[in-house]
Amino acid sequence: MKSLKTTHLIAALLAAVSVSLIGCGGGSGEHDHDHDHADHDHDHAHGDDHDHDHDHEHSADYVEGEDDHDHDHGHSHEKNVAGPNGGRVLMVVEPHVEFLVTEDRQVKLTFVDENLKPIAPADQTATVIAGDRSSPVRLAFQREGDQLVSDGKLPEGNDFPTVVQLKVSPDASPVIEKFNLNLADCPTCEHQEYACTCEH
Repeated sequence: MKSLKTTHLIAALLAAVSVSLIGCGGGSGEHDHDHDHADHDHDHAHGDDHDHDHDHEHSADYVEGEDDHDHDHGHSHEKNVAGPNGGRVLMVVEPHVEFLVTEDRQVKLTFVDENLKPIAPADQTATVIAGDRSSPVRLAFQREGDQLVSDGKLPEGNDFPTVVQLKVSPDASPVIEKFNLNLADCPTCEHQEYACTCEH
């Protein structure tokens, strides 16, 4: 009889321990699930921040491996606007600015009013990055009369990716224009392809 009571007591204790362990396991699993969920959310948030920084870095710099589908090849989907000197007017900034490549491969920037008449620059600054992505040429600009003129020359070649960064004032956010600079002569108008206004 004593042995039977002892057996029942041991069985009851084992059952209680099993219930306790199951309860703890469930609680632990729930806690781990919440923790994993929080980590998952954290990873998403971190990923979003990384993507934002990545996009910002790409927008202000010339990045190797950047998708060329954003660039045109001398012609954009919208018709180009020719400037007073035969260059390409960049419409992304106010006032607009004419991008002109000279015969000696310098870049001249001329700001224009709404009628495309040249106006003197104020506090605008510019940077151009062009050429092979592995060793791009960076051009800074200095004021010469009523134009901004590059301090160097474009790289060799007649068709290469180009990024123009413009700031209307030293404290302003930069405005970016990207295109393929095609320096071949247009067969149907007087402009080079990058400034061509033909609809071909």
